[in-house]
Amino acid sequence: MELYDVKVAPNPRRVRIFLAEKGISVPLAPLDLLQGDQKTPDYARINPFLKAPALVLDDGRVITESIAICRHFEEAAPEPPLFGRTAAGRVEVEMWQRRVEFELFYQVAQAYRHTHPAAACLEGRQIADWADVCRARATEAMARFDAALDGREFIAGDSFSVADITGLVALDFCRPARIAIPPELTRLAGWRERLAARPSAKA
Repeated sequence: MELYDVKVAPNPRRVRIFLAEKGISVPLAPLDLLQGDQKTPDYARINPFLKAPALVLDDGRVITESIAICRHFEEAAPEPPLFGRTAAGRVEVEMWQRRVEFELFYQVAQAYRHTHPAAACLEGRQIADWADVCRARATEAMARFDAALDGREFIAGDSFSVADITGLVALDFCRPARIAIPPELTRLAGWRERLAARPSAKA
């Protein structure tokens, strides 16, 4: 088994945090996206979409997409459950995972890819106006998540979940994306601080 990883990219970081929470160690194969490692013929055979992470299983099968990789390890090692423990809990985690991913994580990533000089080689054509739209959407979403965190320690209920992992990575990626987290969103800031204090956040 081998996990193709990019140390500074947000999607691979989600998988590394997930693995750390599970206590699972997987050999890493580092990629440098800015040097074009993902565009080589060898890697294209592993993931024709030229993205990371990618998990190569012992039988040769390949799983791509960070959440799909996390689900693989959830099935292989159910404890601690990070996709919910009960049917109702799994639905709750799924709902919040998608909300955090599409309303915040995606917007932050797009703002980065369309403005940061280092990302120019990834995007081909950077569109500053689109980055501005995504920044505004991310800030609006932060306010909604701040409200949702009223009385909650974690975004999807009483337990830490994959939705929290996505939230932490998204908020941490705001800095290179040049998105300011509004200071009045104290619940959001507290959530991020609690997640960042977990040992897995350093993965």
